[in-house]
Amino acid sequence: MKMTIEIDCTPIEARTFLGLPDVTALNDHLMSEMSKRMDENLSKLQPEELMKSWMSYGAQAQDQFRQLMAAATGSVTK
Repeated sequence: MKMTIEIDCTPIEARTFLGLPDVTALNDHLMSEMSKRMDENLSKLQPEELMKSWMSYGAQAQDQFRQLMAAATGSVTK
């Protein structure tokens, strides 16, 4: 025997029926916080800003990166 039960309800009604808490306020707060943080950090994703942060470490960091890549590929640099 096979039975199918179809319930037509909204998500709010389903949460209430199952006894789950209403997390709408928490979700709204988290979404607004994420939007705020994304807006604050959006300038860091611009190519000019990335290059400034990468180049601020100086030639020593570039040499270390070059050595790391050379070691990873198995080539020797002097």
